[in-house]
Amino acid sequence: METDFTAPYYPTKRRPLAPVAIVAMLGTLALAMHWIRELFIVQGLRWLYVLLFAFLGAGAFTPILVQAGRRWGLMDLPSERRAHGLPTPRLGGIAVYFGFIASVLLNSIVPDGMLGILLAGTLLLIVGVLDDLRELSAPVKLLAQAVAACIVIVTGKVLTLFPAGPLGDVANVALTLFWIIGITNAFNFFDGMDGLATGLAMLMAGFMGLVAFETDQPGLGWLSIAVIGACMGFLPYNFRGTHPALIFLGDGGSTFLGFTLACLAVKGNWADNNPIVSFSNPLLIFGVLIYDMVHITVERIATGKVKTIHEWLAYVGKDHLHHRLERALGSRQASIAMIFTITTCLGLSALALRHAGTGEAFLLLTQACLIVMMVTILELSTRRR
Repeated sequence: METDFTAPYYPTKRRPLAPVAIVAMLGTLALAMHWIRELFIVQGLRWLYVLLFAFLGAGAFTPILVQAGRRWGLMDLPSERRAHGLPTPRLGGIAVYFGFIASVLLNSIVPDGMLGILLAGTLLLIVGVLDDLRELSAPVKLLAQAVAACIVIVTGKVLTLFPAGPLGDVANVALTLFWIIGITNAFNFFDGMDGLATGLAMLMAGFMGLVAFETDQPGLGWLSIAVIGACMGFLPYNFRGTHPALIFLGDGGSTFLGFTLACLAVKGNWADNNPIVSFSNPLLIFGVLIYDMVHITVERIATGKVKTIHEWLAYVGKDHLHHRLERALGSRQASIAMIFTITTCLGLSALALRHAGTGEAFLLLTQACLIVMMVTILELSTRRR
């Protein structure tokens, strides 16, 4: 990725913040008042307070980063690897992080084990921003993700698919490490079209939040709402219909969101006394990410594009699901709509798992596999034309 610090495409003079951003900033300051927060809590509307604070916080901070990116030349430049045609600031993830973390801390939504997730997420945000400024090598980024995942594991947040015992404990730790790193990278891959990654984060957080409230995990539900609010505040600057985005999430933002969502899935208890059903829930909610990761891995190896792990890590291409669907359907908007529709279908299946047993979980996972098989058939039939 090229980085131009001379900002040749935009004037460097200061521009006033947009009125909507000023209103968002004033709203954020008003919500920060103690008596207003208590008013929401007394009325049983804490979820709305968390949502509004994250929304206004990210909405107020994003235009500041747009101006900062233009002034200091922190731009994502068009290239053959990119889908955009104009230089665009790429530090939007900082605004999403600010909206999320401020809402979480102000509302004291730091349940057991969440502090480690926040610290590890902050580490990945910093590494991602550094990657946006000066491209880091794939092994360095992978090492940072492994360290962040280990922080979460050390704080006691581990998947419990396998029975307790020496071998089971090792398997659960390995599975947790693989899950967090895999989902983090898979989500980062989807930050390739305006509004795609942010919309996906909102959908996935929404389904996790619904399941969390249904299973009496309000802390996890509020965290999911904070993710949704922060993404809502950022989205109008990133997705503007037929107009180009004003700012991108950047690797910092997409990595932070993917990591946070993956860790929330690890932290949650998605079914009582049934680890298979509990593990099936995030499998469905994150099904699109898992499908794309498996698809590109198999295809790249089968076609000889990559032969080693290092080549796989370093490979960059337009072979992800949104790219393939754009070629099959003829437009980016249709591609994004298809991905959101698939994610919604799989998320609804996850909701149905609330009272399901092991058999029903396998049936719903089978149904999910059939859905992605239909997508694969559509792609392959389009390629042969």
